[in-house]
Amino acid sequence: MPVTQPDGYLALPTAGKGQAVLVLHPWWGLNNTIKAFTDRLAGEGFAAFAPDLYHGRVTNQIDEAEKLVTALDGNADQAKKEIIEAVEFLKEKSGQSTIAVIGFSMGAYYALDLSAAAPETIHSVVIFYGSGPADFSKAKAEYLGHFAGSDPYEPLENVNGLEEDLKASGRTVTFYTYPNTGHWFAESDRADAYDKAAAELAWERTVAFLKR
Repeated sequence: MPVTQPDGYLALPTAGKGQAVLVLHPWWGLNNTIKAFTDRLAGEGFAAFAPDLYHGRVTNQIDEAEKLVTALDGNADQAKKEIIEAVEFLKEKSGQSTIAVIGFSMGAYYALDLSAAAPETIHSVVIFYGSGPADFSKAKAEYLGHFAGSDPYEPLENVNGLEEDLKASGRTVTFYTYPNTGHWFAESDRADAYDKAAAELAWERTVAFLKR
């Protein structure tokens, strides 16, 4: 029986099938910026799906985003269950048995957790200015990280600690720091933070990493 599409945004390449990429949104929700990123992946030949962990709720205000992420974190087990459902849906749509996952900020936490919880399924992880604790001892993925040069939301010690944990677990890790940037530098709708040059470089590195 076909897997029902969960709440979210699906973008398929012209061929209809392709390498599978799950996109996990930041605390703003599944907004147009993340949808455009998902479309761009499809344009590169990937089958991409971004689950909507907020089920229709979107904001561009920090105080509202804080409330949304707090509510989600309070029900993290349900969120992780929904992410697994999204993985199964994407595997069916793409025809792939393993996938890559990209997480932005809040989504990076869930991407890292997924790679530890489903090691046989996740072969690649890309994180944008986000980290999180997990037991990576059974993980099998390779990791790419994009971090801001100045970021109060994701201090350098968090980034370094994550890199050390991943390497200690034998994972291949490549982390980049983008000078003179802040949190959300890759999100074009954040006029206060968007850095086009850094965002494009991070995009090029991401596509190369996924296509290797």
